[in-house]
Amino acid sequence: MSVRRLMLGLAFGAFANVGFAQMPSYGPSDVTAEQAKKIVAGAIAHAQKNKWPVAIAVVDRHGFLVYFERMEDTQTLSVQVAIDKAKTSGMSRRPSRVFEEGVAKGRNALLGLGGVTPITGGVPITVGGKVIGAIGVSGVTSDQDEEVAKAGLAGM
Repeated sequence: MSVRRLMLGLAFGAFANVGFAQMPSYGPSDVTAEQAKKIVAGAIAHAQKNKWPVAIAVVDRHGFLVYFERMEDTQTLSVQVAIDKAKTSGMSRRPSRVFEEGVAKGRNALLGLGGVTPITGGVPITVGGKVIGAIGVSGVTSDQDEEVAKAGLAGM
């Protein structure tokens, strides 16, 4: 067995044990621009109320950007981090928090999964129990980022 196959097997094995309890399936369609704008509006309202400058990205279920906004005075790095958190969540059908917690528990193989950003702040968008996309937020603490994301989803 090649080292590459062994490493891929270990990575997928670690991934298989991360947050699969009652994982939703993908929806028949993707988040629309209209839905994304509504989600982001709710997220921005929550961030403004708390004076948290953040970047907010919404991606479809394949991880492609649908809508993005950056508040004034948001750190530049947060732009890409928000997109990466959303992609992680949308393509895996689970919050990006699951990966951060997995790494914190010693599952370092998760770091080898391409396209995964193990930082809290990405949350799937579900309609009727089906994932249609995800939101990613970055700019404040990871827990605050996730709070902003969930506030956006609550307004959908």
